[in-house]
Amino acid sequence: MSKGSRNRQAAKDKLAQIRAEQARRRRRRLWAGVIAGAVGVVAAAVGITLAVVHNGPKNSPVATTAPLSSLGAMQPPPAAGALGPENVPVPAGIPLAGISAAASGQRVDGISCQNSEQTLFHIHAHLAVFVNGTQRSIPAAIGIPGAQAQNSSRGSFITGGTCFYWLHTHAADGIIHIESPVTRTYTLGNFFDEWGQPLSTDQVGPAVGHVTAIYNGKAYQGNPRDIPLTAHAQIQLEVGTPLVAPQPITFPAGL
Repeated sequence: MSKGSRNRQAAKDKLAQIRAEQARRRRRRLWAGVIAGAVGVVAAAVGITLAVVHNGPKNSPVATTAPLSSLGAMQPPPAAGALGPENVPVPAGIPLAGISAAASGQRVDGISCQNSEQTLFHIHAHLAVFVNGTQRSIPAAIGIPGAQAQNSSRGSFITGGTCFYWLHTHAADGIIHIESPVTRTYTLGNFFDEWGQPLSTDQVGPAVGHVTAIYNGKAYQGNPRDIPLTAHAQIQLEVGTPLVAPQPITFPAGL
């Protein structure tokens, strides 16, 4: 073989080596992409699984509402009571329960009782309760141990006490004051825990029977303990029958 032939063959061999190395590199990149894609799929699957485990119905129950008509026939609400000291009607019915079992200073559901009212997070909600069609009132001084009352032409108003829980009542008008040093979601269950009264799907305080909950004019489908105390929430609990249609209140200025 001549020298020129040998050089041409060497060049061909070199070119073949280069092409073979390029092919190997392409295969490596291809496999790297396949492996990365597979890892991504596995990671996504793991992420979805963790999301279901941590955010699923078991740990984060989500209640729904239904139209009020789904509850069937309801009797008209009673006439509104006279305006109380907070310019909100005070029901004429007897209290659902007293406050002798209410918390007296210990922490309840992570809620403290402090020397003064906390106003960093300050909203109000309204609660009405009916037992077998008869309205019951929510007493003043829930969440205010050692309550000190001041009388006015519109009734008694709690002005002070040994301490204030972040959820409390100043008057017997059903207004729940949410006055907290932290922004968080409080529930009706927290309020009843402070009150020292049971609340479930078949009991409200001492009243036992099927509980129907109405939240902002809709039928609440879930445990009434989980009802959120949002700003100007209008909550009605009914134990037994007949069911009573809700009568929304007007929140006056300042509430």
